[in-house]
Amino acid sequence: MTIKAILTDIEGTTSAVSFVFDVLFPYARKHLPTYVRTYASQPDVAAQLDAVRQESGEPGASTERVIEILLEWIAADRKATPLKTLQGMVWAKGYRAGQLKGHVYPDAVAALRRWHEAGYRLYVYSSGSVQAQKLIFGCSEAGDLTPLFSDFFDTTTGNKREPEAYERIARAVGLPAEQVLFLSDVVQELDAARAIGMRTCGLAREGGELAGHPVVASFDDIDLSLY
Repeated sequence: MTIKAILTDIEGTTSAVSFVFDVLFPYARKHLPTYVRTYASQPDVAAQLDAVRQESGEPGASTERVIEILLEWIAADRKATPLKTLQGMVWAKGYRAGQLKGHVYPDAVAALRRWHEAGYRLYVYSSGSVQAQKLIFGCSEAGDLTPLFSDFFDTTTGNKREPEAYERIARAVGLPAEQVLFLSDVVQELDAARAIGMRTCGLAREGGELAGHPVVASFDDIDLSLY
């Protein structure tokens, strides 16, 4: 069955892991406390702070305690939706101020543009919030890449290592799973996508294997005619 859509991860796939860990996370860690203190009373921020209280099991936590929890979650790279949402808000401020530029590998930029022009539908699925995803691609070093994508998915869709999340995405894009190619650098994510019938391709930019899946070192090496 012919591939009609490509679903891609970001970190380690379209973009360097180092950008997330060496640029975005430190920026959020530095600026999040002040951001929360400044905007805690705004409804969108307050809702996320309440979600942190509930998820942490501390419904009565003060704003300062919530900040402590968020910094603990950042240190642990916890995939918590309210953390990801708040990080996205902090990053948005940084992107608007010109303090951040999204990193996307040149080979990924070229392939995404080529596939879009060829009529393939492109989607993103990342543990970072949809807002954060749009910032990376919208404020990238290569310019605004968001028009290339049909939609974005994050942890509100489900855990990236569970097949149910990919079932939801297939339903959302309105295609049989077999017509979707998923790109990732994490074997458990590839396994979950393959379990519901998606085609898979692993990115191993530094070399190596992702057991059970075709593997390439660059988007340049992805031949869609083989899927």
